[in-house]
Amino acid sequence: MVRKGRGARMREPFQLARGVGGNPVYRREHIKADGRILRLYGNAPHTLRPLPEAADDLPHGGEIRHHPLRDEWNVYAAHRQNRTFKPSAADDPLAPMKPGGPTTEIPFENFELAIFDNKFAAFHPQAGSSAALDGIAVEPARGKCEVVVYGPEAAGSLYTIGQDRRRVLLGALLDRYESLFASGCEYVLPFENRGDEVGVTLHHPHGQIYGFERTPLVQQRAVNAFAEGYDLSAEIAAAMPDYGIGEEGGIAAFVPRFARFPYEIWLAPHARREGPWDCSDEELDALAHMLGDVTRRYDTLFKGSAATMMAFHAAPAGGSTGYHFTVQFYPLLRAPGRIKYLASVEQHTGVFTVDVMPEDAAKALRDV
Repeated sequence: MVRKGRGARMREPFQLARGVGGNPVYRREHIKADGRILRLYGNAPHTLRPLPEAADDLPHGGEIRHHPLRDEWNVYAAHRQNRTFKPSAADDPLAPMKPGGPTTEIPFENFELAIFDNKFAAFHPQAGSSAALDGIAVEPARGKCEVVVYGPEAAGSLYTIGQDRRRVLLGALLDRYESLFASGCEYVLPFENRGDEVGVTLHHPHGQIYGFERTPLVQQRAVNAFAEGYDLSAEIAAAMPDYGIGEEGGIAAFVPRFARFPYEIWLAPHARREGPWDCSDEELDALAHMLGDVTRRYDTLFKGSAATMMAFHAAPAGGSTGYHFTVQFYPLLRAPGRIKYLASVEQHTGVFTVDVMPEDAAKALRDV
């Protein structure tokens, strides 16, 4: 069934409690014709009128199944097979909508930054019950999946969108952390997949946010390590300057001495912070700058738009003893035009083979 309308409800723009870099960040909420929520963020209030949009009925998530030998929960969402795959520029679903044009996810003629509920969500707050499997634990895949659109431009990166937009992005992420934790998500992961080598199907610059009902295994291991006394501040001090890429406003950019990917980079405050919500204004402004600078360095080093996987690693809801927030970049290239494949040994054992020594990677990235 297809419905048309202007959205069931729209809230007027209001200023968030916290901006970044001394600039205010405003949020406006729009209920799309299919019931999903679109949030518009910017340095100025968004006041454009929505355009009429069409919408199809939506699936409500999948299920999670427990892997008994790996002690992890994996999500199964068959409806994601039908998600948008490399559309033409004319059919870009993340573009601002134009009068008389095709329906996009953003039914406005312009915007600064947008976050909306993913149409092809793996996790959904209303995920229903799943069929029982003898001997296998199965549960509904409850949680949230959101898409973060960096701007109306069809091409670009975290570098090219500029510092002001990156500040808006961090303000929006702070807002989403607060809301998703309050809604019952135990772990929130903002992330970006970039490049064909990573499997990106939409090239309009964007990221995503997943809100998990339980903390994923990898993140739980980090929670445990910090609780047992691991000191990332000491590791950063030991790594700098030989493994350092840059320092600004209390934030360090460095190649971990234990990096698993060639040219892997972490961003982290020197002082322990559980998440970006604990960072000072100076640290957030520096973090915004470094998100762009790391992207620029990768693109220069690899001589083109570099395939990377980036994610914010913060504490789960309610905090975590000793946790130290990081942003981690995993490049999928080991040299220009050469992909770092995760083949049998890495996939079956978790033991990575790293072709570039971290100290050499740090020097190459500093020299960019």
